[in-house]
Amino acid sequence: MKNKQEIRVAVDAVVFGFKNNQIFLLLVQSKFGTDRLQWALPGGLVQNEESLKDAVLRELAEETNVNINYLEQLYTFGDNIHRDHRNRVISIAYFGAVDATKIDVIADTDAIHAEWVALDKLPKLAFDHKEIVNTAYKRLQDKLSYQPLGFDLLPKEFLFSDLENLYSLILNKEIDRRNFRKKIMSFGFIDETTKTLQQNQGRPARLFRFNKKKYDDFV
Repeated sequence: MKNKQEIRVAVDAVVFGFKNNQIFLLLVQSKFGTDRLQWALPGGLVQNEESLKDAVLRELAEETNVNINYLEQLYTFGDNIHRDHRNRVISIAYFGAVDATKIDVIADTDAIHAEWVALDKLPKLAFDHKEIVNTAYKRLQDKLSYQPLGFDLLPKEFLFSDLENLYSLILNKEIDRRNFRKKIMSFGFIDETTKTLQQNQGRPARLFRFNKKKYDDFV
């Protein structure tokens, strides 16, 4: 007689944020369990009458007070049968990107703490969450080549230099700023506004805005 299947299904959310010219990751510390003092991705078990998407949005809101309009399904993690020492758990990971300056993070429900943590200063993560983060970041890098996902990380109006810095940070390499500007502007889904921002030195810099309608027409 075969053993009764006892596999649980969970969801985890990888949420990248951008502020102060740095990439951040949304992390929590759980109130319960032997891993409660370790930092981890927001997430938890899927309820019986709940879709995967509803589950990840619920867990994200309950643990961090963060509500995101768009999360993309990333990958299913479960090849390591001991990824969670408590039970056999398969996790469906989702990822998204937001302007971290506009998000108020508040630990709630199952979380003691919830914080934006700089991507280059991540603590040791619970379970296999480091692998999940690495997979999500690689997807973020890949998507920049065909989709302006970076605009989700920027304010509604931004300096072009902020966009350049963002791409350089995510891709982890220097970019040719002249060619980058020429290429991005050729797509036609960035509007130059009449507004300017005075920086520390030099002339005021022009602000830009992402035009979603033009982008939708473009793709």
